[in-house]
Amino acid sequence: MRPNKNDYAPYYERYISLVEGDDINKILNSQSKETQEVINSFSGAMGNFSYAPGKWTVKEVIGHLIDTERVMAYRAMCFARGEKQALPGFDQDDYVEYGNFNARELFDLNYEFRLLRESNILLARGMNEEALQRRGIANNNEITVRALLYVIAGHEKHHLNILMERYKKS
Repeated sequence: MRPNKNDYAPYYERYISLVEGDDINKILNSQSKETQEVINSFSGAMGNFSYAPGKWTVKEVIGHLIDTERVMAYRAMCFARGEKQALPGFDQDDYVEYGNFNARELFDLNYEFRLLRESNILLARGMNEEALQRRGIANNNEITVRALLYVIAGHEKHHLNILMERYKKS
Protein backbone atom coordinates (compact mmCIF):
# COMPACT_ATOMS: atom_id res chain seq x y z
CA MET A 1 0.00 0.00 0.00
CA ARG A 2 1.29 3.44 -0.93
CA PRO A 3 1.21 6.50 1.32
CA ASN A 4 -1.65 8.95 0.85
CA LYS A 5 -1.02 12.62 0.08
CA ASN A 6 -2.00 13.52 3.67
CA ASP A 7 0.74 11.20 4.99
CA TYR A 8 3.55 13.63 4.16
CA ALA A 9 4.40 17.24 3.37
CA PRO A 10 4.04 18.31 -0.28
CA TYR A 11 7.84 18.63 -0.60
CA TYR A 12 8.20 14.84 -0.45
CA GLU A 13 5.93 14.25 -3.44
CA ARG A 14 8.94 14.82 -5.70
CA TYR A 15 10.47 11.63 -4.27
CA ILE A 16 7.42 9.49 -3.54
CA SER A 17 6.09 10.00 -7.08
CA LEU A 18 9.25 8.33 -8.45
CA VAL A 19 8.50 5.08 -6.64
CA GLU A 20 6.53 2.47 -8.56
CA GLY A 21 4.67 -0.24 -6.71
CA ASP A 22 2.76 -0.92 -3.51
CA ASP A 23 5.09 -3.24 -1.59
CA ILE A 24 7.81 -1.12 -0.02
CA ASN A 25 9.74 -4.18 1.15
CA LYS A 26 10.03 -5.52 -2.40
CA ILE A 27 10.81 -2.05 -3.70
CA LEU A 28 13.67 -1.46 -1.25
CA ASN A 29 15.10 -4.91 -1.93
CA SER A 30 15.06 -4.68 -5.74
CA GLN A 31 16.22 -1.08 -5.67
CA SER A 32 19.24 -2.05 -3.61
CA LYS A 33 20.41 -4.35 -6.39
CA GLU A 34 19.90 -1.63 -9.01
CA THR A 35 21.81 0.90 -6.94
CA GLN A 36 24.72 -1.50 -6.47
CA GLU A 37 24.91 -1.92 -10.25
CA VAL A 38 24.89 1.82 -10.86
CA ILE A 39 27.55 2.53 -8.24
CA ASN A 40 29.68 -0.36 -9.47
CA SER A 41 29.51 1.08 -12.98
CA PHE A 42 31.72 3.97 -11.84
CA SER A 43 35.44 3.30 -11.73
CA GLY A 44 37.35 4.23 -8.61
CA ALA A 45 38.95 7.05 -10.59
CA MET A 46 35.49 8.50 -11.27
CA GLY A 47 34.73 8.73 -7.54
CA ASN A 48 36.01 12.29 -7.22
CA PHE A 49 34.40 13.44 -10.48
CA SER A 50 31.90 16.28 -10.44
CA TYR A 51 29.98 17.19 -13.60
CA ALA A 52 30.18 20.94 -12.87
CA PRO A 53 31.95 23.34 -10.50
CA GLY A 54 30.25 23.45 -7.11
CA LYS A 55 28.41 20.15 -7.63
CA TRP A 56 28.99 17.11 -5.49
CA THR A 57 31.36 14.38 -6.59
CA VAL A 58 30.16 10.82 -7.23
CA LYS A 59 31.45 9.87 -3.77
CA GLU A 60 29.62 12.79 -2.19
CA VAL A 61 26.36 11.82 -3.89
CA ILE A 62 26.72 8.30 -2.51
CA GLY A 63 27.62 9.68 0.91
CA HIS A 64 24.53 11.88 0.75
CA LEU A 65 22.41 8.82 -0.09
CA ILE A 66 23.85 7.03 2.95
CA ASP A 67 23.28 9.98 5.28
CA THR A 68 19.74 10.61 4.08
CA GLU A 69 18.75 6.96 4.28
CA ARG A 70 20.17 6.77 7.78
CA VAL A 71 18.22 9.86 8.90
CA MET A 72 14.95 8.76 7.27
CA ALA A 73 15.24 5.22 8.65
CA TYR A 74 15.95 6.60 12.12
CA ARG A 75 12.83 8.75 11.87
CA ALA A 76 10.80 5.75 10.67
CA MET A 77 12.06 3.61 13.56
CA CYS A 78 11.33 6.33 16.11
CA PHE A 79 7.78 6.92 14.92
CA ALA A 80 7.08 3.20 14.48
CA ARG A 81 8.09 2.78 18.14
CA GLY A 82 5.70 5.54 19.22
CA GLU A 83 8.11 8.47 19.64
CA LYS A 84 6.18 11.64 20.50
CA GLN A 85 9.09 14.10 20.37
CA ALA A 86 9.57 16.11 17.19
CA LEU A 87 12.78 15.18 15.37
CA PRO A 88 15.14 17.77 13.87
CA GLY A 89 15.89 18.38 10.24
CA PHE A 90 19.39 18.23 8.81
CA ASP A 91 21.36 20.36 6.40
CA GLN A 92 22.41 18.09 3.54
CA ASP A 93 25.16 20.42 2.41
CA ASP A 94 26.75 20.52 5.86
CA TYR A 95 26.52 16.75 6.13
CA VAL A 96 28.30 16.34 2.81
CA GLU A 97 30.89 18.98 3.67
CA TYR A 98 31.76 17.27 6.96
CA GLY A 99 31.29 13.71 5.69
CA ASN A 100 34.83 13.44 4.30
CA PHE A 101 33.50 11.22 1.51
CA ASN A 102 36.15 12.14 -1.07
CA ALA A 103 38.87 10.73 1.21
CA ARG A 104 37.19 7.32 1.16
CA GLU A 105 37.25 4.60 -1.46
CA LEU A 106 34.24 4.30 -3.73
CA PHE A 107 34.13 0.58 -2.95
CA ASP A 108 33.83 1.30 0.79
CA LEU A 109 30.98 3.76 0.28
CA ASN A 110 29.17 1.24 -1.90
CA TYR A 111 29.66 -1.46 0.73
CA GLU A 112 28.42 0.83 3.50
CA PHE A 113 25.36 1.69 1.45
CA ARG A 114 24.61 -2.00 0.84
CA LEU A 115 24.91 -2.88 4.53
CA LEU A 116 22.75 0.08 5.53
CA ARG A 117 20.08 -0.88 3.02
CA GLU A 118 20.07 -4.51 4.15
CA SER A 119 19.62 -3.36 7.73
CA ASN A 120 16.79 -1.02 6.74
CA ILE A 121 15.06 -3.75 4.75
CA LEU A 122 15.02 -5.88 7.90
CA LEU A 123 13.75 -2.89 9.91
CA ALA A 124 10.90 -2.31 7.45
CA ARG A 125 9.98 -6.01 7.29
CA GLY A 126 9.48 -6.00 11.04
CA MET A 127 6.87 -3.25 10.88
CA ASN A 128 3.20 -4.22 10.89
CA GLU A 129 0.40 -2.15 9.37
CA GLU A 130 -0.21 -0.31 12.63
CA ALA A 131 3.44 0.75 12.84
CA LEU A 132 3.48 1.87 9.19
CA GLN A 133 0.51 4.16 9.83
CA ARG A 134 2.03 5.88 12.87
CA ARG A 135 2.87 9.54 12.48
CA GLY A 136 5.46 11.86 13.87
CA ILE A 137 6.95 15.28 13.35
CA ALA A 138 10.31 15.58 11.61
CA ASN A 139 11.80 18.81 10.33
CA ASN A 140 8.57 20.58 11.38
CA ASN A 141 6.44 18.34 9.13
CA GLU A 142 4.10 15.53 10.02
CA ILE A 143 4.85 12.26 8.22
CA THR A 144 3.93 8.59 8.51
CA VAL A 145 6.36 5.72 8.81
CA ARG A 146 5.16 4.34 5.46
CA ALA A 147 5.81 7.69 3.78
CA LEU A 148 9.32 7.81 5.24
CA LEU A 149 10.10 4.41 3.70
CA TYR A 150 8.82 5.66 0.34
CA VAL A 151 10.91 8.82 0.72
CA ILE A 152 13.99 6.61 1.17
CA ALA A 153 13.22 4.80 -2.09
CA GLY A 154 12.25 7.94 -4.02
CA HIS A 155 15.21 9.97 -2.83
CA GLU A 156 17.51 7.19 -3.93
CA LYS A 157 15.80 6.95 -7.33
CA HIS A 158 16.14 10.73 -7.75
CA HIS A 159 19.89 10.62 -7.18
CA LEU A 160 20.41 7.49 -9.28
CA ASN A 161 18.77 9.35 -12.15
CA ILE A 162 21.17 12.26 -11.61
CA LEU A 163 24.18 9.93 -11.46
CA MET A 164 23.17 8.33 -14.77
CA GLU A 165 22.10 11.52 -16.56
CA ARG A 166 24.73 14.01 -15.40
CA TYR A 167 27.73 12.01 -14.21
CA LYS A 168 27.77 9.06 -16.60
CA LYS A 169 27.18 11.21 -19.67
CA SER A 170 29.81 13.82 -18.80
